[in-house]
Amino acid sequence: MLYVKAPAKINLTLDVLSKRADGYHEVEMVMTTVDLADRVGLEPRQDQEIVIHSTNNFVPDDQRNLAYQAAKLLQDTYGINKGVSITIDKQIPIAAGLAGGSSDAAATLKGLNELWNLNLTLDQIAELGAKIGSDVPYCVYGGTAIARGRGEKIEHIGTAPNCWVVLAKPTIGVSTAAVYGGLDLNRVTHPNTKNMVDAITEGSYEKMCQNIGNVLESVTMELHPEVLSIKEQMRRFGADAVLMSGSGPTVFGLVSNEARTTRIVNGLRGFCDEVYAVRMLGERESLA
Repeated sequence: MLYVKAPAKINLTLDVLSKRADGYHEVEMVMTTVDLADRVGLEPRQDQEIVIHSTNNFVPDDQRNLAYQAAKLLQDTYGINKGVSITIDKQIPIAAGLAGGSSDAAATLKGLNELWNLNLTLDQIAELGAKIGSDVPYCVYGGTAIARGRGEKIEHIGTAPNCWVVLAKPTIGVSTAAVYGGLDLNRVTHPNTKNMVDAITEGSYEKMCQNIGNVLESVTMELHPEVLSIKEQMRRFGADAVLMSGSGPTVFGLVSNEARTTRIVNGLRGFCDEVYAVRMLGERESLA
């Protein structure tokens, strides 16, 4: 069994620039990885079946699963006549705006590259990942990066200042399509991506906190007031900066101080079942 780590991501910024002719949105976002990860186990099979096992019953075990799609894509693209059993030890909350499914797919691509001796580069794996989902190429590389296009054009920008990250996910599901559908680009406040990149380049934690922003946040909060409530509680308990990740519903707080992190986590547990205190990772991935 080969094991590959699949870390979660948060959006330090998420900007939507325009609606594209292909129905997707043109985005520009700064993302970084955090130390909350699924563990993907890959075991060769003698037949050509792709079998999914997960520790979480809500994870689909068929072709809807992005890890399944990743294995199938490699089989079809390279004429692989072997199968694989994929075990997903799920630690990242599901449908949370943390790219858990995309990270599982990226881990599967990287692991099978080794298991099936495909000798693909990270760039080739990321290009394949774009066929599965917009966040997969970023998850292949990890680290701190700007994602453009529909999310598949990745520019690495160094390492974000290290800090604690408190994640809180309310027990609601958010439809990404509904959030994007409710977005009015004339009525949003666009984050300053350049300032965020400067903050990361300079290693300035304060500047990073001042420049977080997500254009989808106002839409999700209108649909799900719980998200706003968690943001307010997190601020009240002392986070330095608070933002929703992706299309939600997870809210994260950046905190420089460990004692304050513990206080925020304990305070939030009264409002929210799924609360995590993790570190910023921000380091770029390598091949499995």
